[in-house]
Amino acid sequence: MDKVVLKAEKRDVIGKQVKAMRREGKLPAVIYGRHLEPISISLDAHSTGLALAKVTASSLVTIELNGTEYPALVRERQRDYIKGNLTHVDFLAVDMNETIRTSVGLLFSGVSAAVKDYNGVLVHNLERLEVECLPADLPERIIVDISLIKQIGDIIRVKDLNISDKVTILADEEEPIAVVTITKDEASAQSAGEGAESASPELSVERGKKEEE
Repeated sequence: MDKVVLKAEKRDVIGKQVKAMRREGKLPAVIYGRHLEPISISLDAHSTGLALAKVTASSLVTIELNGTEYPALVRERQRDYIKGNLTHVDFLAVDMNETIRTSVGLLFSGVSAAVKDYNGVLVHNLERLEVECLPADLPERIIVDISLIKQIGDIIRVKDLNISDKVTILADEEEPIAVVTITKDEASAQSAGEGAESASPELSVERGKKEEE
């Protein structure tokens, strides 16, 4: 993904005056971090909304403020519940030389033979994973290749993920991520079939008894 740069201005407006700022097309935001005192800023609402629509919670963005660039992660997005547009954004400034811990979303990709050929149902056990790495090595998403699931009951675990050795996943390697199961209808049909099979010998025995009588 291309570098996302958001040009910002320092913001002194607070409280009720923020509404007037929003009407002027400005988006209030704040930058904070481990080595940074919180800075209130404002951004162009339209361009920022378009840019942030393409980034994930683990995507690095650059805040350009008074000639200084702050690499950051989007930590919180507040929206207008009716219009859906952004009303406030929190950015976490990061040090590019220090490892960080954050959660990364999973993207399920590929075609599972268990789903395609056996009418299985893909069940997601996890949607995100916590990782540790340098900011520059932080993946926007972790790809989960579901083509590894070939039979009903096959499981993809954390240890099956193909991820850079620069990224440490902070989860048990045996933790299930996804599994393919059968549908309820098929489960009921199988149960009914098993019941019929077990009943057949009993019918034969009863028939035999009547013939003997």
